[in-house]
Amino acid sequence: MTGELSPIPDNIPVSEFMLNDFYGRDPLRESRDPFTCGLSGKTYSGPEVAQRVDLLSRALAKEFSWAPNKGTEWDKTVAIFSLNTIDTLPLSWAVHELGGIVSPANAAYSAAELKHQLLDSKAKALFTCLPLLSTTLEAASMAGFPKDRIYLLELPVQLTGGASTPAQYKTVSQFIESGKAHPKLEKLNWGGGESGRRTAFLCYSSGTSGLPKGVMISHRNVIANVLQIKAFEKDYRGSLPAPENYSRYSEVSLGLLPQSHIYALVVMCHAGPYRGDQIIVLPKFELKTYLAAIQNFKIHSLFLVPPIIITMLRNHEICKTYNLSSVKSLFTGAAPLGVETATDFIKMYPNVTVRQGYGLTETSTVVASTHPTDILLGSSGTLIPGVEARILTPEGEEVKDYDTPGELVVRSPSVVLGYLNNEKANKETFEDGWMRTGDEAVIRLGPNNTEHVFIVDRIKELIKVKGLQVAPAELEAHLLSHPAVADCAVIAIPDEAAGEVPKAIVVKSGSAGKDDEQTAQSIKKYVEEHKARHKWLKGGIRFVDAVPKSPSGKILRRLIRDQEKEQRRRAGAKL
Repeated sequence: MTGELSPIPDNIPVSEFMLNDFYGRDPLRESRDPFTCGLSGKTYSGPEVAQRVDLLSRALAKEFSWAPNKGTEWDKTVAIFSLNTIDTLPLSWAVHELGGIVSPANAAYSAAELKHQLLDSKAKALFTCLPLLSTTLEAASMAGFPKDRIYLLELPVQLTGGASTPAQYKTVSQFIESGKAHPKLEKLNWGGGESGRRTAFLCYSSGTSGLPKGVMISHRNVIANVLQIKAFEKDYRGSLPAPENYSRYSEVSLGLLPQSHIYALVVMCHAGPYRGDQIIVLPKFELKTYLAAIQNFKIHSLFLVPPIIITMLRNHEICKTYNLSSVKSLFTGAAPLGVETATDFIKMYPNVTVRQGYGLTETSTVVASTHPTDILLGSSGTLIPGVEARILTPEGEEVKDYDTPGELVVRSPSVVLGYLNNEKANKETFEDGWMRTGDEAVIRLGPNNTEHVFIVDRIKELIKVKGLQVAPAELEAHLLSHPAVADCAVIAIPDEAAGEVPKAIVVKSGSAGKDDEQTAQSIKKYVEEHKARHKWLKGGIRFVDAVPKSPSGKILRRLIRDQEKEQRRRAGAKL
């Protein structure tokens, strides 16, 4: 059903792998355009992208006095804080051509959150976009980051309202133009194993618990996962007819999800173009714009998260006014998709195959995926080539039986180098190539007698709001700095649209007023003023006399969740 995993190059950067036909990618000159703007239609062919990367790398080398084979990757770290653009990945690959690191930041970040990433990553330059410029400048001021190292990625006029770019900020287009005047750079001279040792992307994740940590993703990690994804579907795609004007099968895919998120970064932005697919890039989700892009570009594959699927179901009358007949496949990840939701979607769109995948930032994305010929709703699919998995009991014993839950532990060439400057988290998460996912899973046999992975619960404390991670510890630390909060705990409660939302359990301090509603509003506002929207306390606040804790002081989250569940049951809420 799946193909054999190809040898994984270990002496080249991601950019070389993506832009050179020698490493098995769909030939550049025969491929669809890699990235096309879903608003303006602006696009570049594969060879044009390669040329833009070359010119951009020359200009960056001149701007920062960087050279491909001088210094370490940590001397050449570039942060990208932007809405999706067609130049985000070419910019990333230009940095990789210089042997540098790209650290993508979530476009929903507040200034304080961006400041943390700038300081932790020790970024030397920052690329942003006009709509996020004010947040960027605030974060830069807080971090002591030089304003003359802030640059702009251009967005379509539909998003900027025709506003002109401030003259003091150099744009990616200006860099590319100036690159024509600079000499061609020498190639990176890497020996065997080098791409497995060097960090390509520094993505921020809460890991299995705690505050956001820099995840060091090597060039080989990304290359490996792209080859794993290709091998998983090679035979299936090879059996499909080539579209008109193309010599082999390829498709048009949606590039809506944030390019800072590992799901979009690897699955869409690397695996897609590598296989010859065209990615229709949308800066952010807006229902009618999204539907228009599907209709106008005849998109075949939708890469989504469950909240967008729910939005489509709730707005079926609007969706019916657009021609979505080109869509043949829907792939969802970042958060579990319920069987009921998947079934409802199939009823409305019977010609669309619904698939699901499972992965983490720490596995450089995909661990398991639904094969197009082996669909089992509710399942995260089967392990992709090159991945090994174990299910462990809390005592560390390996589970041998089907339908028996335990922690999913995986080993794969895509498992990352580790967390930046965090040995404690590294010891808790990684051991001898194995990675503890913090997720409780079971293995079940599917109709085709294949082993499917079902994620049944999270052992880790993370809350997932629309596929975005929220660390309770981060919110708790922030809440404790509010004068009305003496103690607190943050848990997830179910939400039909977002999957989960944070709820705070709060012990009021002596200085808090007697009006609980007024105090709650003050606390909510405090979070909203300092945190990204997905971290807001949409689940509300409940005041208690004491937060349940173990003798060692650890918050008893499971007990709190059980209490909340019982309260919702009594109130008749959906559990």
